[in-house]
Order: sequence, then C-alpha cells, then structure tokens
Amino acid sequence: MGARLALVTGAAGGIGAAMVRELAARGWRTAGLDLRPAPDALHSVGVDVADDGQVAAAVRRIERELGPVEAAVCAAGHYAIVPVSDIDWSEWTRMLRVHLGGVVNVCRAVVPGMVERGRGDVVAVTSDLAIGGGHAEAHYAAAKGAVIGLVRSLAAELASSGVRVNAVAPGPTDTPLLAPDSPWRRPAFLQTLPTGRLTSAEEVALAAAYLIEDGTFCAGEILSPNAGAVI
Repeated sequence: MGARLALVTGAAGGIGAAMVRELAARGWRTAGLDLRPAPDALHSVGVDVADDGQVAAAVRRIERELGPVEAAVCAAGHYAIVPVSDIDWSEWTRMLRVHLGGVVNVCRAVVPGMVERGRGDVVAVTSDLAIGGGHAEAHYAAAKGAVIGLVRSLAAELASSGVRVNAVAPGPTDTPLLAPDSPWRRPAFLQTLPTGRLTSAEEVALAAAYLIEDGTFCAGEILSPNAGAVI
C-alpha cells in the first residue's frame, strides 16, 4: 500500500494547507477535503464538512482509491468578529455546524475503520479562544470550546482501542483567515505577546504532526502553539 494516508480538512489554505505540506514532507500521502481545490494534497475532494453525507461519501471514495485513512486532521473552519447581540441564529448554527459538526462528521467516517484496525490518530484544530474567550467572538469561541469537549470525550472512549484523539489550540495565526485590519495584527496587540509575533500556520502544523507521529503517550491532549498569547 505504500506510505500511510492522512485526511486533512480545510486543506486548500491556511493551517490545513500547511498540515498537508508537513505530512507530505514526513512521507505521508494526503487527501484534502475543502470547498475549494487543495493543490498541495495528493488527492483533493470538494466537500462541505458540515454535511455528513458529503464527508461520508468522500471518505468512502478516498479509502476505496487510496487505502485506509490512518490519521485525520480537522482544520476546516471560518472566523468572524461579531458582538453577541448582532449574531443571528443562522450564524450561530453555521459556526457550530462547521467547527463542531465538521469534526464529528470526519470522526464518524474514519474512526470505525481505525478501531477495526487497532490504530489511528485524529487531531482537531480548535483555538486558544476556546480556553480564554475573546471579545466579540462568542460564537466562534463557543464552537471551538465544544470541539475540546468532544476531543476529550472521544479520547477517553477510544484510547483503549488504539485510536488517539487530540487537539491543537493555536492563538492568532498568520493566515488569510485574519483580515489585514484584524485587531490581532495590530502592533499594540503584537507587543503584548512574549514572542512579539503571530503564530505561523507551519508551527501549528508541526504541533499537530507531533501529536500524530511522536506523541504516542497523548490522548485528549490540547497543545497550544500560540506565541505566548495564553500562558
């Protein structure tokens, strides 16, 4: 079968694309799920991760053509700064469906096979806002916080089967998700960080790759590559 296969959601850009490149450099084959084409992935499938049927069908196709998924990284997501009083119900539900639902849908598709084979890794990308909260980011922080609860619960449920579930919780990261005028890019904020800079997508990918390849003792762990934003 050759090199092991990793599934990455949100693979078209930002942290997801960095994850694809990092795993490829380590010898993994990669399959990317995204609404847009993922040029760095060996195999790219257009999928809305909030749609469980689309995710299940994509995973069936990928495993039929490329073999079993042995690691899954859930990096798909979106971000918005909106005061809580201005968040309408559709925005609340979309944030939850993409972030929490996206992880659930991937796990439902790949975990049964991992359990059957007695090994596998799932890493979800959450956020330091899930831990510390944020101004005018309630729907995003709530969705990412739910991901942490899911990760820790699945880790407890699956660890004895040989499947490990962990997460990375990056701080503000230098990706297109942060607009040029984002408050997280302002010099006044950057000066408050011990490192004086944003985290890079490549650094987040390194943390996730560590959990997959080297952190074999980790289950339910939340690594926070955040440039010192939350200490």
